[in-house]
Amino acid sequence: MTTNNSLSGASSLSGASSLSGASSLSGASDIRPKLSALIKDMCPHGIEFKRLGEVCEMKRGSTITANQAEEGEVPVIAGGQKPAYFHNQSNREGKNITVAGSGAYAGYVAYWEQPIFVSDAFTVTPKEVSLDIKFVYYFLTNIQDKIYHTKKGSGVPHVHPSSIADFEIPLPPLEIQEKIVECLDKFSALAAELQAELHLRRKQYEYYRTQLLTPHSDGNSADNTDVRNWEWKTLGEICDIKRGGRVVKSELEQEGKYPVYQNSLTPLGYYDKCNYPANTTFIISAGAAGKVGFSDVDFWAADDCLCIKCPEIINSKYLYYNMLDKQDFFLSQVRHASVPRMSRTIVENFKIPIPPLAEQERIVSILDKFEALTTSLSDGIP
Repeated sequence: MTTNNSLSGASSLSGASSLSGASSLSGASDIRPKLSALIKDMCPHGIEFKRLGEVCEMKRGSTITANQAEEGEVPVIAGGQKPAYFHNQSNREGKNITVAGSGAYAGYVAYWEQPIFVSDAFTVTPKEVSLDIKFVYYFLTNIQDKIYHTKKGSGVPHVHPSSIADFEIPLPPLEIQEKIVECLDKFSALAAELQAELHLRRKQYEYYRTQLLTPHSDGNSADNTDVRNWEWKTLGEICDIKRGGRVVKSELEQEGKYPVYQNSLTPLGYYDKCNYPANTTFIISAGAAGKVGFSDVDFWAADDCLCIKCPEIINSKYLYYNMLDKQDFFLSQVRHASVPRMSRTIVENFKIPIPPLAEQERIVSILDKFEALTTSLSDGIP
């Protein structure tokens, strides 16, 4: 693969802006004036709000382990975003809303129209026929962040039915609920179509990334650079790998100058000081252990981050792309317990190919273009 090919591959991603579903999204906005007219006609005194606990039943699941599950096709809903495993029996039929009970994704809202087995989760079901279950689902997804913020527990976070029972839900007439559901169903279908195409774009990007970062056995790298100019080193040999510093959560702000990374690639909050400079590659060692990150601004790394200071012969962003290309490897090295963890030794023993610095910078420039294109598509979908 030549340099021109890789660059043309990057530029071709820009065509993704013409995804077929995107243009039809504009038609969905036509329902807004119709809804406004319906609300004005059917709710002249405004829309009533009630506590979620008043109008919906919230029922906990039943404990089951992977060893107890029998082979079958019934999804077992626990604390993740996807089924934990499958079983041959269900404990919920028909249409159901589930809220994950514990773990990193505690509070995650999902909708099911098939038999399921609810385990470490609870279901939310309307008590009245005048409340559409899909309307309730869309309401809950609309306040997904608020639900996440109800997590309790320092070790393994939990979300309980009582955590969301006091949230107020609007109760327009059933006809209006159904119109809203119809509109949002169309958006969901289009978003799924866009997600599928984005997935293909990401696969294309990942293919080119691996090609660019791999010295080829025929004596050429991905762009015909002499492979003899590449050398392999472990990070422990050439980099300074240090754990971040402890931070007091109560001292953090929701907005501020320096993002704080602890056990996730999502900032825990913001701090008034930093302990690592911009352009630093890091990896999470506990919680979302094995996840590779890169900060292009000064930041505070907490003690669940391993930060990697590169020598002059290594471009930090080049290191990041190498580690990102082996993301699955790092995740496979995580010890799964109550809090997933990954050893510093795994990072120290990780080997990367090192071409001349100019070549590293060229590779980074190409991959930055890919990253920007796929990220902008991803940002556009919500």
